[in-house]
Amino acid sequence: MINYASSGVDINAGNRLVEKLKENLPNIGGFAGLFPLGDQYLVAGTDGVGTKLKLAIEERRFDTIGIDLVAMCVNDILTTGADPLFFLDYYATSKLDVEQAEQVIAGIAKGCQEAGMALLGGETAEMPGFYRPGDFDICGFAVGIVPKSSLIDGSTIEAGDVIIGIPSNGVHSNGFSLVHKILEIDSNPPSDLLAPTKIYSQETNQLRGRAKGMAHITGGGLTENVPRIIPEGLGAEIDTSLWNVPEIFNWIETTGNVDRDEMFRVFNMGIGLTAILSPHEVREGEKIIGHISEGKGVTFL
Repeated sequence: MINYASSGVDINAGNRLVEKLKENLPNIGGFAGLFPLGDQYLVAGTDGVGTKLKLAIEERRFDTIGIDLVAMCVNDILTTGADPLFFLDYYATSKLDVEQAEQVIAGIAKGCQEAGMALLGGETAEMPGFYRPGDFDICGFAVGIVPKSSLIDGSTIEAGDVIIGIPSNGVHSNGFSLVHKILEIDSNPPSDLLAPTKIYSQETNQLRGRAKGMAHITGGGLTENVPRIIPEGLGAEIDTSLWNVPEIFNWIETTGNVDRDEMFRVFNMGIGLTAILSPHEVREGEKIIGHISEGKGVTFL
């Protein structure tokens, strides 16, 4: 049986670090940072694409990984109800390959266009002796803005509210250390693992004024990301029979003999974003996958 820890990633260690940091930074732990500016907040987020980058390098495919980078940053700030403003990137490598870098940055520009934000620029660093030849890393920084009166922070969530699930378009950019282990067993996945992470600008725009909280389902899956926006004393009940889990996740689970609970803690399992609403705010076509109840954490039904 394969799990995330056996692939070299310890989610619990990351959680312990956050708890330690909260001793001096009590407001961290959300999807984005808030900076008060008059009657508005600047909203900031930063991220990378993890070991999905390794697969892109192995396959010599660099046209989508920049979109992933934007998505991982901007989806986090979108959960607050913010309008994205601008993006900066950082590209580091052993020796600059101009054609490769151009493809990556073209993807970043495409992602910014899709998100409705400006790409201001960034930094390129050559670090021979630090990165292996041919390797590189990227990270990004997204900034948005939201009126204080429109901030979505989960504070008004109550028992009886419903959870709607918005589909992912694949694995997105989390869990690839485990995916690499699966590829050692079966190198023929049923769908494109390098499909870029979905950017949820349109979906979050439609939820403004209705959503009490939104969660970007990244590392930690539904198990850990949904509770990040729920007030103390409340939990979530999610019925996994209410959506079809994409075949790529069934392939990972079956090929690696991965425990079902581990799958929901590592991957998005077909749900890339969740929103919590009062039942009367749900519109036609929005898929309810669960509800808020008294308790703690997530219970899967």
